[in-house]
Amino acid sequence: METTHRIVVGDARSLDSIDDESVELVVTSPPYPMIEMWDDLFAELDPAIGSALDEGDGREAFDLMHDQLGRVWDEVERVLVDGGMACINVGDATRSVDDRFRVYQNHARVTADFESRGFDPLPDVLWRKPTNSAAKFMGSGMLAPNAYVTLEHEYVLVFRKGAESRSFEPGADRRYEAAYFWEERNRWFTDLWTDLTGELQTLPDEGERERSAAFPFELPYRLCCMYSVYGDTVLDPFWGTGTTSLAAMCAGRSSVGVELDEGLLDVFAERVASVRSMAADVGRRRLDRHREFVSERRASGESPAYDARHYDFPVTTKQERNLLLYDVESVERATTPAGRRYRLTHEPLSEG
Repeated sequence: METTHRIVVGDARSLDSIDDESVELVVTSPPYPMIEMWDDLFAELDPAIGSALDEGDGREAFDLMHDQLGRVWDEVERVLVDGGMACINVGDATRSVDDRFRVYQNHARVTADFESRGFDPLPDVLWRKPTNSAAKFMGSGMLAPNAYVTLEHEYVLVFRKGAESRSFEPGADRRYEAAYFWEERNRWFTDLWTDLTGELQTLPDEGERERSAAFPFELPYRLCCMYSVYGDTVLDPFWGTGTTSLAAMCAGRSSVGVELDEGLLDVFAERVASVRSMAADVGRRRLDRHREFVSERRASGESPAYDARHYDFPVTTKQERNLLLYDVESVERATTPAGRRYRLTHEPLSEG
């Protein structure tokens, strides 16, 4: 199996290098409106945003920032196949503008914007961000009524383009090989994720993640497994340090990333250097966790009913029997006029 991974240097508001209906899944985390670290970026996109902030009009700045993101969502609608999925990681913002403190509900605005473009919202996920802060309050501290709860979660908003799910040819091997384990299904398809610093994590150092606003590796990896199959292409229009592309590589999917900052391509090249060991590590941990699950079930007097065809363990459902994880065998890199391209070859992940 081969996958290709393109990184395009450019503006996500115009994805001219990506064909109509050529992407099956979008996984991205945009700049969050009304988070101060993104003020300058939004003001460069539209000077009226900077003026609104200077004049203390937080609501106007919020709306104008989302208008800029809306131009990206127009492109997402164009490049996604019918039935394709868009997973948007976004957090709300708390901020005082002109001495007026409030929450700016980015998740609600993004949901409304996708609905207006014909997407159907599906159940979303809350994931809890790790925090080292001992301060759990804002406002007046221990005095009612003017303290405020802290925001310690972000949203993964899930949308489907159109009313119909994607169709597949009957018995398509790529769909059954890309199955996930029954116990993974129970853990992943819940609306609250508290374990994103868990066993499959392959984060850069925390300082790098804070500077780039990157999400944890396991978030896009899970979403690739949940909402795409082998042979699909995953798009991240706010590419950053390339965490979505790394996750797609490890998951055996192709990818396209779009990034304004050309300097981040060299950061990604350093990360790709370890993708072979990353993919093997992630895959083997999934297999090991399933073996632990089987042992626990047997210890409780139960045993999964079906034999896996590619591995030496049983599985719980018929849909898992052909499940097959892939390793990264080789990586080739090429520089293109628009950015960079990687071609990976994948081999079935062995038992060892």
